[in-house]
Amino acid sequence: MKTTCNVCCHHCSLEEGKTGACGARQNIKGVIYASNYGKLTALALDPIEKKPLSRFYPGSMILSVGSYGCSLRCPFCQNHEISLSYRDGKKKQVLETAEYTPQELCDLALDLRERGNIGIAFTYNEPLVGWEFVRDTAQLFHRYGMKTVLVSNGMASQEILQEILPHIDAMNIDLKGFTPEFYRDFVGGDLEMVMDFIRTAADGCHLELTKLIIPEKNDSEEEIRRMAEWIASLRGGEGRSIPLHVSRYFPRYRWTAPATPVKTVYRLAQAAREKLDYVYTGNC
Repeated sequence: MKTTCNVCCHHCSLEEGKTGACGARQNIKGVIYASNYGKLTALALDPIEKKPLSRFYPGSMILSVGSYGCSLRCPFCQNHEISLSYRDGKKKQVLETAEYTPQELCDLALDLRERGNIGIAFTYNEPLVGWEFVRDTAQLFHRYGMKTVLVSNGMASQEILQEILPHIDAMNIDLKGFTPEFYRDFVGGDLEMVMDFIRTAADGCHLELTKLIIPEKNDSEEEIRRMAEWIASLRGGEGRSIPLHVSRYFPRYRWTAPATPVKTVYRLAQAAREKLDYVYTGNC
């Protein structure tokens, strides 16, 4: 029997045994399961600033974990080897994974506290295509007094957000563009869903946002001014304090346009500062 997945805007209607567009959610006997539950493709102890989070426990380290799968189709994906490998060619590539339980990750994180670790960050691929593992692991980390971080594209339903938000201390959300056309035609997503996700998350945890500047796609001053004004309107008009990371694009995956000029990043960051108190530049 067909079952519809409720995680993102694609609402994949899946026959028995089939996997959704994200490559990580599968219909098994009429129930949608995360096939990537506990299957990690990346594991590292990173500076918190690398997430990027600039105003959440600066100077600390965090255990960063990633799996596979993504709800978007960004042609410039920086982690396409794990996020999008299942879409390359006619056959899925074989990914090396290591299986961890939430408790095993928690034990590892506790052992790393002497190296400055404060908790766990779900990152590298899109964590919310396997939101059940995020929820279960984050709940356990909180019981041990450790911090939890989510790095996401924000393209998930309010139902899923409500499942995880009580267990997340900080998020960095990629706000990849600020037009419906950019999301629909260029990255295969839904701007309104992402905006709704950010609006709710802003009231529930520490929030920082990232915008990757891609030449001739999302690099106008008019767009970033509209984006900054909207961010400032969050939290009942108190959103000026939400940090925004304006980041430089480099050619990756299937998008080969030249890297964003550094001066463009600085110019757009300065425009965003007209409305926001904390604007950072990245990859420069």
